[in-house]
Parts: sequence; C-alpha cells; structure tokens
Amino acid sequence: MTNKSLLGLSPFGIFVNSNNSIYVLSQQTGKIHIWQSENHLNPTNTISGNLIFPLSLFVTTNGDIYVENGKNERVDKWIVKTEKWISAMNVNVLAHCSGLFVDIYESLYCSIQTYHRVDKKWSNGKTATIAGTGVQGSESNMLKHPRGIFVDINLDLYVADQYNNRIQLFRLNQQNGITVAGNGSKSVTIELNLPTGIVLDGDQHPFIVDCGNSRIIGSDENGFRCIFGCSGSGPTNDKLSGPYSMSFDSYGNIYVMDAGNNRAQKILKNKPYSKSFLLISLGKILK
Repeated sequence: MTNKSLLGLSPFGIFVNSNNSIYVLSQQTGKIHIWQSENHLNPTNTISGNLIFPLSLFVTTNGDIYVENGKNERVDKWIVKTEKWISAMNVNVLAHCSGLFVDIYESLYCSIQTYHRVDKKWSNGKTATIAGTGVQGSESNMLKHPRGIFVDINLDLYVADQYNNRIQLFRLNQQNGITVAGNGSKSVTIELNLPTGIVLDGDQHPFIVDCGNSRIIGSDENGFRCIFGCSGSGPTNDKLSGPYSMSFDSYGNIYVMDAGNNRAQKILKNKPYSKSFLLISLGKILK
C-alpha cells in the first residue's frame, strides 16, 4: 500500500505529465511528492512550500507546477528552472481553487467552489469569470460547488458541476453551458452523484470521477459507461472510496486519487471493464 505518512488523510491532487512522472499532493503536509516512474518505491523528489491544505495542482509541459494555496488566498507556481515559488493568482478570502488548469496559451483557470464560478487569468494578467454567476444555481449559466475542470485545444471549458450532479461544457466566450453528462443532459447519458473530476482522453472523450458513486465513468463514440468501481465502494483492489481526481499517462492508463482510501491508484488501459482492471498503489504493485 502507499505510505500513508506521505499522502496523509483524504489526499485530493494527482497529475501525470507527458513523461509519465507522477505528482501527488498531500493536503495534510502541503508537500508535492514526485515519482519519475511507478517502479520507484519512494518519491524521487519532494517539493515543500508554504502550502496550507492545498487541494489541486497542475503541471505544465516544461515542468512548472501550479498549486492551489487557498488558505493563503492564492495559487502558487513552482518554477522548475529556478526552483523558486512565486504567486500566480490571487484568490478571495475563504475561496479555494478546487480545480486548476493551464491552457496551451499559459492562461490559468481556477474553479472556485465556494463562489460557484470558474475564473481565468490570461498571460497578460487580466482576470475574469468565464463560467458561473457567483450565485449557486442549476440554470445553464450557473454552477453549484464546481470542482475539477478541463480545457481542450479549442479552449472550451469542461466543469465537474458537483452539486448539480452534471458535467457542463462552456464553449469559448459562451456564458451558457451545455450539459454533456448527468442531470439535465438532452441525450440519455448516465446518472452522476457529486462528480469531482473531468478529463478528456487523447481522442477528446470525457472521463469522469463520479465521487458520490465511488466510480470512474468513461466514454467513446457509443456514449458513457462505468469503467471501474461499478459494484460499489470499498478498500479492495477492485473498488474506490470517494475518488477525487484523475489523470492519464501517455499510454492511456488512469491514475486516481482514491481519497477515501488514502491512496493513489492506477487503472490499466485495455482490460475488461469493471472486472480485470489491475490497480497499483504507488510504492507497491498489488497482484
């Protein structure tokens, strides 16, 4: 099992970069643990900073790390070249970036759960709300405790609209969202319960961390379906408990921050759905 002293209780943030290095964020210790590969028993690097109960992180292609530091009312950036921390974005008091994303133009996105909106900071320093009104609600232009976010190559924004039990798609410069999965979607998709994560795969198909149901939802040209944790929550290798976030590696394998089980798990690609997935806890392969 993963060393719980590294992850602490209820860890939320995980990211896998294009080189398949694994970044895990400990909410309790405020440290970022990095594995160059899953074959290393211990982290190959650990980064510390003045991070207080951080919730989310994002790693750019050049290795810079953005980390939510809401207790200090900001998002911080670790510059890999200088190994220094700088402030990347100010956040209002009592606000947290439950989801972070940096697009191809280096604009920073923050999903502010308590204010029911997503803010964007352009590389020129301008900041504006691009999704949600700041008031909770279920209308197409509103959000209710949004969590994970994802921005595709067209700069369209996907939001895990947690308390509305849906995934919202906001096209570039559009205030009204389209429900692509969950409550209120026009086409029959799948019911969601408190989704917290949304990631697109290499074919631009959405994958969802369905936290309330302790499962992972995948999709393809045939629509949405459960691909892991489909038989309920639990601590065994074939189950999850309150998963929070996920990330793909370059092979299409899925890494999940299994918060309720205080561990990070890996789901291998191209295995029979919900039956023969192999899960790996960081630090030890479970056979």
